[in-house]
Amino acid sequence: MRILGIDHGTKRIGLALSDELQMIAQPFDFFPAEPFVEFLARLEELIREKSVEQIVIGMPRNMNGTYGPATDKVKKFIEQLKETIQVPIRAWDERLTSVEANRLLIQGNVRREKRKEKVDKMAAAILLQSFLDSQQVNLSESE
Repeated sequence: MRILGIDHGTKRIGLALSDELQMIAQPFDFFPAEPFVEFLARLEELIREKSVEQIVIGMPRNMNGTYGPATDKVKKFIEQLKETIQVPIRAWDERLTSVEANRLLIQGNVRREKRKEKVDKMAAAILLQSFLDSQQVNLSESE
């Protein structure tokens, strides 16, 4: 069973998947955000094909921890997904994931044109890895 990480954007939605042990996140793909019906159909297919048991969606926050205008869009997106998707959905702090994704892609000498198509799924992977790491810490603390 896998966990799917989602980095919501107005144009593209970045996706990352965990391995079956739910320890390592890998960038997967991005889907166009519109039309939403097509995005939803592709998402449902991905959930079935990859045996996704949970979805983690990046929740934008300001550096001081407050919520900004982008948060409302993500909350609406989550509510729309909950109307159709049957697996549990959880919001997760995504501060600086896109910044980190861009930094890693630049370090990897990925050209600007290619970075645009990779940054969303890379940000989703960073977000998902953060979530997976927190789950591992929680497990080790309870032992």
